[in-house]
Amino acid sequence: MARTRIRRRPMSEINVVPYIDVMLVLLVIFMITAPLLSQGVKVDLPRASAEPLPPEALEPLVLTVDAAGRYYLNVGGTGETEPVELETLLARVAAVLRHKPETPVMVRGDRAVDYGRVIEAMVVLQAAGAPNVGLVTEPPEGEGG
Repeated sequence: MARTRIRRRPMSEINVVPYIDVMLVLLVIFMITAPLLSQGVKVDLPRASAEPLPPEALEPLVLTVDAAGRYYLNVGGTGETEPVELETLLARVAAVLRHKPETPVMVRGDRAVDYGRVIEAMVVLQAAGAPNVGLVTEPPEGEGG
């Protein structure tokens, strides 16, 4: 009996199941770590109809006043988690505005904070050289938010 040899063609497929497993593991890791990366101060902003800043505007300097009346300074997206005193606040804002005088200055005041604390912060910002100070609000419930 003669044996005929069956010639097999090489398989040219890639098994993608291990890659899918790795992708799903990375997805779970990013889903868990993403909420941990967002740092900042919890502030309950008042709701008001207002126009947003134009997209071409510089990164604003944001002073946050939390519900306890503490001040936090966020310069160019680098938010601080430690409160700052008014003297430190005055020096830092003055330094930023000397370097970039066209930087927009905004105040995020918690709706529960005493009105006097927000005014005190605005006075310090103007003393540091801010020509205009804007207030950050959230849009009302019915308007896109």
